[in-house]
Amino acid sequence: MDLSKLYTTEAFIYSQEYLRHYYTLKKEQPLARIKRYLPSFTSKVKDMQSFFGLNTTGSLDSETLEVMSTPRCGVSDVEDYSHNNRVNRWNKNVITYNIGRYTSDLPHSTVDSLIESALSVWARASTLTFVRLRTQRADIMVEFSTFEHGDAYPFDGSKGTLAHAFGPGEGIGGDAHFDDDETWTAGSKGFNLYLVAAHEFGHSLGLRHSQNPESLMYPTYKSSRSSHNLLSKEDISIINSLYGKEETIQQIQTLNVR
Repeated sequence: MDLSKLYTTEAFIYSQEYLRHYYTLKKEQPLARIKRYLPSFTSKVKDMQSFFGLNTTGSLDSETLEVMSTPRCGVSDVEDYSHNNRVNRWNKNVITYNIGRYTSDLPHSTVDSLIESALSVWARASTLTFVRLRTQRADIMVEFSTFEHGDAYPFDGSKGTLAHAFGPGEGIGGDAHFDDDETWTAGSKGFNLYLVAAHEFGHSLGLRHSQNPESLMYPTYKSSRSSHNLLSKEDISIINSLYGKEETIQQIQTLNVR
């Protein structure tokens, strides 16, 4: 088999990094020894293709490479992005947040408004309340950074990984980081901060990536997504399973009064 006909060197190296980051491909032999770990590589390509509903050929066809090159969330598609995988929800319904480092792409007041709106997406669908706490001790710390920025997941420059967030927990748990090498906007140009932040806050609350393209928790960025009714039925079902429905809480309170 002539592997050079299957993969260009550039595409293969890029796909290796993609699969290591999002599909737990182990860092093994260098490219010169590709034949020795091709089965492992092919298996991970199939995992990725299956997740995105592509033909599971195990080959780097054009459709697969196109998905791999689409800007996306930095959280793995197959693992929790958390220091404690057993924690998948906050043990409270009032969550604090704050913004540490801002982007220079937008006025601070605009960033404040977009972050608040992104959190409200989840608040409207659940019993959650978000309160800004102007200290570094907030449950969800929002930071705009580039490349290495203090966690184990450096950003990669323009496009590629847009942002990532950690699942609920102490310390870095719940925090959401945005790559400041991107162009952040409040509209359709660049990357819409409201859309990306709403997705990342799903991770901050304990949700994983979804295979449903209609879900807000789908990994890749969609500029065409409506800013209204962002959550799919799946998203709402999961956030309700984690934190309860508003009407359920009201019913319990009513029964207690009686």
